[in-house]
Amino acid sequence: MTIIKTNSIPALDIETGRTVENYMNTLTKPPGSLGRLEELAITIAEMTSDEFPTVTPPGVIVFAADHGVTTEGVSAFPQEVTAQMVKNFLTGGAAINVFSKQISAQLKIVDIGVATDIEGEDLISKKIRNGTANFCQEDAMTKEEAEKAIDIGFTQAEEFIKKGVKCLILGEMGIGNTTTSSAILAAISGKDVQSLVGFGTGIPKEKIVHKQQVIERALKARKPDPSDPIDILVKIGGLEIAAMAGAMLAAASRRVPILVDGFICTVAALIAKLIDSRAANYMIVSHRSVEPGHKTAVQLLEKEPLIDLGLRLGEGSGAAVAHPILQSATLMLKEMATFTSAGVSDKKY
Repeated sequence: MTIIKTNSIPALDIETGRTVENYMNTLTKPPGSLGRLEELAITIAEMTSDEFPTVTPPGVIVFAADHGVTTEGVSAFPQEVTAQMVKNFLTGGAAINVFSKQISAQLKIVDIGVATDIEGEDLISKKIRNGTANFCQEDAMTKEEAEKAIDIGFTQAEEFIKKGVKCLILGEMGIGNTTTSSAILAAISGKDVQSLVGFGTGIPKEKIVHKQQVIERALKARKPDPSDPIDILVKIGGLEIAAMAGAMLAAASRRVPILVDGFICTVAALIAKLIDSRAANYMIVSHRSVEPGHKTAVQLLEKEPLIDLGLRLGEGSGAAVAHPILQSATLMLKEMATFTSAGVSDKKY
């Protein structure tokens, strides 16, 4: 695959980070008194190689696709809700529309594998197939389809970045994708499925055991290679998950910070990290999801979420809500006075 073979992600600019840290210590505040905001300012400076970085305007890409595993009865909602929610995105009625508008984000809605055809003036149609296959019975997709999904995600993000997007937020819509994400996470982590599977869209407690059994059956039948991201996607993956991973690779290769959303997006981040471990250097996890597998996914990324509001919606909604925190970190650098410029006495010892 072209992107995987030739993609070049730069190292973090540690020297710029040191410069920013030293500069922050001249601002009118006790050193370290703004806590994680100071850490974020340094991190974003290292990512962007800019002593006064910016994270505005942000760009949000929501990838939508269906999952054949829904025929196993793993979701509280029927598959047609995927297409219905895409239409909701297009008319501005979803949470991600509200929060994108709040942060003045550019928003793309991409159909990469919805089971039914959708029309809409603002819809970007990149459908690879009408949903994945039921991975309990057969591979979710072909190798060519997995690679194409990554390519599409990469290209969509690259186009956004060329238009001036300074922070990338990825979202998803796909009934059944917590099952897919849990299966991927179980394959990568080697942990018991029971410790990773949650309520998803809100299935009752008695259905969780069934969901776990479906995933266990699929993993036993498909045997995905935990070290091979393409093999994982082919056997038990989702098209929107592959696309999000590709988009993350594009952002990392262009030094654009990636604000990672909840459980499904974090699993996509693990796929991106498997493709190129340097991609994780450009990721900031926005929030702690209530999905039980999210803790494991975040640990594998070696990140610490910014906020915990008990969120589990997806769509990129949590990342959009957290974006002002990143903006606060960058504005601190740009707009706070130094002790010298403000005529304020610095500490004596």
